[in-house]
Amino acid sequence: MVKGAVSFEGSVTTTGRSEAVRLEKAFFRAHPEFRQKARVRAQAVGEGHVLVSLAEPSISAADEIDPVVSAYLAFLERDMVSHPERLSLLSSADLAAAFDLVSEVEVSDEDTLPDDTTI
Repeated sequence: MVKGAVSFEGSVTTTGRSEAVRLEKAFFRAHPEFRQKARVRAQAVGEGHVLVSLAEPSISAADEIDPVVSAYLAFLERDMVSHPERLSLLSSADLAAAFDLVSEVEVSDEDTLPDDTTI
């Protein structure tokens, strides 16, 4: 399960001839995957906002990680766990409408998506 969205304070400092971001120890206790010497990647996602992720995540290199999609999915998971009352089942009418939309679409497990397809 994804941990809740908790904020941690820190500061920008100098270490050797580099700049560094120091975060409070509580962050590292809550997220041990960011252990000392872990390689990380920082991506500026907007003015004054940065996304820090592991540079060598524990998934295969063939799987591309989109940090924005990952963050959105983590948000959805937290919201579903925190507010299960917001979830509802699809009705029979909803399912029937979905089946009607794809009733004439033929696909095979061997089909591949073109390179320019985005999901």
